Amino acid sequence: MRRRIVAGNWKMNGSMDLVTTLVPAVSAAVASGEVAGSVVIFPPALYVPGVLKAAGGELEVGVQNVSQWRAGAYTGDLSAVMAADTGCHYALVGHSERRQYFGETDAVVALKVRQALDAGLVVMVCVGETLAQRDAGDAESVVASQVRAALADVTQDEWARVVVAYEPVWAIGTGKTATAEDAQAMHASIRQVLGAIGAPADDVSVLYGGSVKADNAPALFAEADIDGGLIGGASLSAEEFVSICRSLPADDNG
Repeated sequence: MRRRIVAGNWKMNGSMDLVTTLVPAVSAAVASGEVAGSVVIFPPALYVPGVLKAAGGELEVGVQNVSQWRAGAYTGDLSAVMAADTGCHYALVGHSERRQYFGETDAVVALKVRQALDAGLVVMVCVGETLAQRDAGDAESVVASQVRAALADVTQDEWARVVVAYEPVWAIGTGKTATAEDAQAMHASIRQVLGAIGAPADDVSVLYGGSVKADNAPALFAEADIDGGLIGGASLSAEEFVSICRSLPADDNG
């Protein structure tokens, strides 16, 4: 049974002041029943304990990345086991910035998916095409390949802890957004790929990300196969982020 989800990815932004002002505001909106779904915050790892405390149990918290290894001499890495041990429920993997700036391949993303699932976390897997790939007519095939590679090792009892986030690379932080119709078409394609690899496709949450704001969220979230959003810059403003969270339609998926 798929859930409605809005997730905020702070990327390498934030401060203790943001933790103590934004998080309680979002938590209060969830507690009041204004949000028809789940809200997840992905802060930089240093702020995870503060966000967990400020969330008051109303929000779910995750890490923006996990190591492909469980433990060992990997200075600077953080394991999925550590994330779970500190109280996180989610791990974000495969973000295009990790792929672009840190050279993460589909194979590495798949290893991180396995680490997150083995640690008992919900894994949110990012996929998306570049503008050149879209212009060449390869968007669906590129995204399909990323989905298949990242999730090939998922077992039937693990699908309930998998979320896919479609983020066209050309729309991340650029102000450009796929139209609701284009986003829906890609989400439907992703769901077909999920079914083809043996997933319960109608039960896996698929989110849209890429310059989502309060003014375009309602149209995006109203599409049949879009279950919410992965929000970047707008998640750093309490007012904007809460407004986006309120845009989730009532869950009609059961």
